[in-house]
Amino acid sequence: MRIALLTEGGYPYARGEGGAWCDRLVRGLPHHDFDVYALSRSPRTEAGGQVPAPEQVRRVLTERLWGAPPLEDADTVDRSRPARRARSAAFRWHFGELAAALAGGRDAAQPKERAERFAAGLYGLAETAEEHGGLPRLLTGHDALVTLETACRAPGVRPLLGDITVSELLTATALLERQLRPLTLPWYGSAELGSADVCHAVSGGPAMLPGLLAKRFCGTPLVVTEYTVRLREALLAHRAAGFTPAVRALLGTYHRLLAGEGYRTAALVTPGSTHVRRWQERCGAPRERMRTVYPGIDATRFARAGEAAEAEAAAPAAHADPTVAWVGRAEPAKDLIALLHAFHAIREEEPQARLRIFHLRGGADGSDAYLDHCRTLAAQLFPDEAAHAHAVGESPVSFEEVGSPGAPELADAYAAGDVVVLSSSAEGFPLSLVEAMFCGRPTVSTDVGAVREVIGGTGLVVAPRNPKAIAEATLALLRGPERAARLGAAARERALALFTVSRCVDAFRESYLDVVAHHPVPREPLWSSAGAPRPFTAPAESWSPTRLAPSLLSGDHSR
Repeated sequence: MRIALLTEGGYPYARGEGGAWCDRLVRGLPHHDFDVYALSRSPRTEAGGQVPAPEQVRRVLTERLWGAPPLEDADTVDRSRPARRARSAAFRWHFGELAAALAGGRDAAQPKERAERFAAGLYGLAETAEEHGGLPRLLTGHDALVTLETACRAPGVRPLLGDITVSELLTATALLERQLRPLTLPWYGSAELGSADVCHAVSGGPAMLPGLLAKRFCGTPLVVTEYTVRLREALLAHRAAGFTPAVRALLGTYHRLLAGEGYRTAALVTPGSTHVRRWQERCGAPRERMRTVYPGIDATRFARAGEAAEAEAAAPAAHADPTVAWVGRAEPAKDLIALLHAFHAIREEEPQARLRIFHLRGGADGSDAYLDHCRTLAAQLFPDEAAHAHAVGESPVSFEEVGSPGAPELADAYAAGDVVVLSSSAEGFPLSLVEAMFCGRPTVSTDVGAVREVIGGTGLVVAPRNPKAIAEATLALLRGPERAARLGAAARERALALFTVSRCVDAFRESYLDVVAHHPVPREPLWSSAGAPRPFTAPAESWSPTRLAPSLLSGDHSR
């Protein structure tokens, strides 16, 4: 089977768990061929380089969603006056449909009407790019600006958009051009996505666009996987970037409509948790075409720590210096501020307690500044101890990097804590929590994202942004080693049952076969030029037995 893997900001770039699970998926399916179509989100995405691909990855094609619009190919763009007029007319019509859907005036007030006009505009722009070329220039030109302004000032549009300024329109059109770049990529046709048996978008957002066009124009079935909600990420990114409310409204609507179109078009949607599934259902994903598949995490990295925890559980005992551990990327959403305040309350009850904060390399932009802020707060909360922080072991709070002598491996960081705390104010799928479970550690977590679904009763869950609740739950486990040992053992068993690589790979192997069987790509011939059969190109399950033989003999796939 040939699978086209559609990514954005993840695999094959060496950054984060988003790319790592794709690598484990590809390596777990050595009998399938993979072509990777990767969209680069920023220069930082490419800075980490690409991970070495296994032999089943035949090729990797990359394109950028950042920087200046791609230059037009003079050989593919007809610059004659009639061609320019036809191109401009087609663009204004199709972009007008898309802009009307984004603005939501009186003619696109109902959700169904907006979705239909959005789809018509989106696919129409793709056809314009294919027939006439020149789409990047048109998306940043005068026609796009006027068309979007007309849609925003149409009757029935909310005042927020009716008062939009020229500066805001310029910002919105520039950002839309980047989002729509996949419409002009040279990835469509019988030699590219049209020859794949399945397109698998491993995130929402722009990664779905090539799959939508392959489905629309080539009939290639689409599978969409999300372990974090791409729509939610986009909305938070727009706010963090400081865009005005009008720009955020247009871009937010674009991402919502794109998500809905992708979910409705996909042959299968595989959310990574019930938390993600709820978002997808609200955006229109049909329940009958959804299957929850948890991400596969390499449990072997944590086997030694997990086995050691099992040995400790046989004779649990309170430690002289009870230790609380936190592991992850230092970002504001992890709310280390709440954790430090919680630990201040813990120290009042347990003066010998220690907090070890293990941060990973390659955090988000600004992570160093956030760490400095947390160090400053720790010095303020523990002034007496901070005065002796130069002496090893004097400070009750330590900031250590994973890979340092205190934690040479990630598993060592989790094993260093009697209790592992996840203090986040926002989460998608809490991978650090699963890793702590593999290590057999008792955990205290805030009730965000998919935390409650992941922990499943094998740890304590408290309200987010509540240092007092974090402190009370952590103290309960520090003072109850028997209970902590039982929870840690149960957490490890749950992780081994639900979150391993083999379970994830098996789920996708079954899903690919099911999708290909029920959504065959109409393609000729069923035999390669060398005379070898192509069984997954048009599987036998897609025809009834009475028609199988005639269709094979005649090569007529319309039946």
